Amino acid sequence: MVDSADKLAYFQAITGLEDPDLCTQILQAHNWDLELAVSSFTSNHNNDPLSSSSTTATTTTAVEPSISPVHSYDSTAIAPVAPPPPGFIGLGSSSGRGGDSSAQLVTVSAASREALEFVAQFERDYGGSGSSMPNFVGEGFMDALTRSRDSFKLLFVYLHSPDHPDTPAFCEGTLCSEVFSAFVNENFVAWGGSLRGSEGFKMSNSLKASRFPFCAVVMPATNQRIALLQQVEGPKSPEEMLMTLQRVLEESASVLVAARLEAEERTANIRLREEQDAAYRAALEADQAREQQLREEQERLEREAAEAERKRKEEEEAQERAAREAAEKEAALARMRQEKALSLGAEPEKGPDVTQVLVRFPTGDRKERRFHSTAAIQSLYDYVDSLGCLDVENYSLVSNFPRVVYGTDKLSLSLKEAGLHPQAGLFVELN
Repeated sequence: MVDSADKLAYFQAITGLEDPDLCTQILQAHNWDLELAVSSFTSNHNNDPLSSSSTTATTTTAVEPSISPVHSYDSTAIAPVAPPPPGFIGLGSSSGRGGDSSAQLVTVSAASREALEFVAQFERDYGGSGSSMPNFVGEGFMDALTRSRDSFKLLFVYLHSPDHPDTPAFCEGTLCSEVFSAFVNENFVAWGGSLRGSEGFKMSNSLKASRFPFCAVVMPATNQRIALLQQVEGPKSPEEMLMTLQRVLEESASVLVAARLEAEERTANIRLREEQDAAYRAALEADQAREQQLREEQERLEREAAEAERKRKEEEEAQERAAREAAEKEAALARMRQEKALSLGAEPEKGPDVTQVLVRFPTGDRKERRFHSTAAIQSLYDYVDSLGCLDVENYSLVSNFPRVVYGTDKLSLSLKEAGLHPQAGLFVELN
């Protein structure tokens, strides 16, 4: 993939337009589709695909192009062939049940399809059995240029003129020379384009190709332009081509080495940053884990403290409630004793109708009081209750000889009726 800056540089190099703002507007009008923009530009300049004001790619190395005076050839006499629409190529096949087979299809751009067709045609024409040839890449010029940059190699460009009389001999004797093709394949990325194709025709105009066979060596320039390092026009022997390419390699070696070192340094810096980022993320995650653990521990302690506080408050409330209930009960008992004491009235004086009663308590205490003989047994219970000597409410008054329990069934009997007159000795029996 190429970014907008690369597309702008390629568009300027191919069309020869100097004004970057104009080129940007053209590319934006075509949604940065470089092939569509170039095709539209060339279709609007039918007689001159690259306008007369255009310039060739910037030459970064001061090398005089080798121009042979033999077989001058006018490239503008070749009409461009419109690029075919994007097509499909089959990648592998799989056999299904019953012998059926289907091919997986992938789309390719017009430039890539044109390049693939050129490679296939070149192999058919000059790549016979046992023959060697440059490994032309089956992709558009821009992708080939990017490939050369990424592999730190120069891009060897061959513009193929099928109708030129020197083309067959040059292809067979020079390009397909075993020594030359091996040298190109070892040291360059090779790209070829036919003048009958749209991209090959555009590059012939951009590189100002005037004689054929035509070869060039280019590379991406640091100023976002395509740098033309060398061009070779006219038929050349393998030895001449090797000498020229060897010289270009030697002159460009420092640039390629610097680019490789810069890329390696950039890769090392990226790797270092990634390692630092990974270490930072690991430390951050460890810190976050510790913070999370501390938060959880703090929350646990807070929960335990809150639970302990809740239980303490509940116990205090229970104690307060018990104390309040006890106080209320004591107050109620006090009121009850007072009420019952009042209900007894004053103790009568001794007389024939007065009964002397002795009450013994489980604690050994003895209490005596006089009652009217007509007083009910209930009066005896009221008397015991008014004294407050018992901590229980459920008890009975009992006589020993004979043993008689004066329970609830006898409460309404008078002392005389119960046989307790003129005197009685009773004890408190806890139930």
